[in-house]
Amino acid sequence: MTDFRQDFFRFAASQRALLFGEFVTKAGRTSPYFFNAGRFASGAALARLAEFYVKALAAAGVEYDMLFGSAYKGIPLAAGIAMSLASHGRDVAFSFNRKEAKDHGEGGTVIGAPLAGRVLIVDDVISAGTSVRESVALIRAHRATPCAVAIALDRMERGSGALSATQEVTREYDIEVISIATLDDLVAFVGAEPQYASHLEAVVSYRSRFGTAAHAR
Repeated sequence: MTDFRQDFFRFAASQRALLFGEFVTKAGRTSPYFFNAGRFASGAALARLAEFYVKALAAAGVEYDMLFGSAYKGIPLAAGIAMSLASHGRDVAFSFNRKEAKDHGEGGTVIGAPLAGRVLIVDDVISAGTSVRESVALIRAHRATPCAVAIALDRMERGSGALSATQEVTREYDIEVISIATLDDLVAFVGAEPQYASHLEAVVSYRSRFGTAAHAR
């Protein structure tokens, strides 16, 4: 695991965005870990989180012209990533959507820069894939091209079938899903950190029961 992924988990744990114990997922499964990007709730925390996204994007080598933040958690993420990129000398436009169309003021469902070129969709995780599907449809409706999706954590967890939500997105839209880290990275992190060693067996067991094969990066 590259250093930035290990650092990401340390940072997430320090913000209590990553917790270990027993948690019930939406699918009714008892998970030994819980990840909540909503806990990155300060300016400093968001700025550092955005830096991890930028490192993951650089490592993936993806080409994109602008960012699109998927409502709601993707909105501050897209803004934060755009500011982080600007601090590194690249000024990238971004836009985001609202859940309901506005019939006054600027109107419509898209706020920010016009959707154009190769658009990178930004979100925290992919659960059922609903927000990605909505984002892809919206971007294509504006005659732009959704080129990839960037998320914080790929849970690599099977849905109702054999594939994970990220694998289903890749198969359905033929676009890459880039994550700062994956469940495999989490296993490596827990195994390398003495303070979390007591949770290693549970995390490995959970991956064995519900996990999918790793994605190429």
